[in-house]
Amino acid sequence: MNNLVVRDDLSLVATGKQDFVTVVLEGQTLGIPVLSVHDVLNPQQITKIPLAPAWVSGVLNLRGKIVTAIDLRQRLGLPPLEAGKQSMSVVVEHKEEPYSLQIDTVGEVLSLDDADFERNPVTLDQRWREVSRGIYRLENKLLPILDVDRLLAFESSGKAA
Repeated sequence: MNNLVVRDDLSLVATGKQDFVTVVLEGQTLGIPVLSVHDVLNPQQITKIPLAPAWVSGVLNLRGKIVTAIDLRQRLGLPPLEAGKQSMSVVVEHKEEPYSLQIDTVGEVLSLDDADFERNPVTLDQRWREVSRGIYRLENKLLPILDVDRLLAFESSGKAA
């Protein structure tokens, strides 16, 4: 049950908990709302797509359904995964289409209080700010929460070519 809390800045917030699947990309832990995650996959066979943008790794077959695989490192301008290491995937949906977000590793599921959610700090790396809804401050790190729709809004991101 949600309660209302008055924050220091006098804004009212509903308190409750949200669950997030944590993933790691280039050493940064990120959160994805559990309700957005359809599957978590170990390394998969990915078929390349000719002439696809560099950040599209290809497609994979998930229980008979074709899923577009997105290389998040490439999409966010990060260096490629070290040679010999394979990425894992988190399958999400955008505009009723499934996408496999290739990440380094999957962490745990965290249940976090809504009242602890904050706007992105101006010091947060621009790559994370562009695709994050906001952050949670954990004991020893920040947890940006991925905005899947913003991350996959290719037509407006300027990253499609």
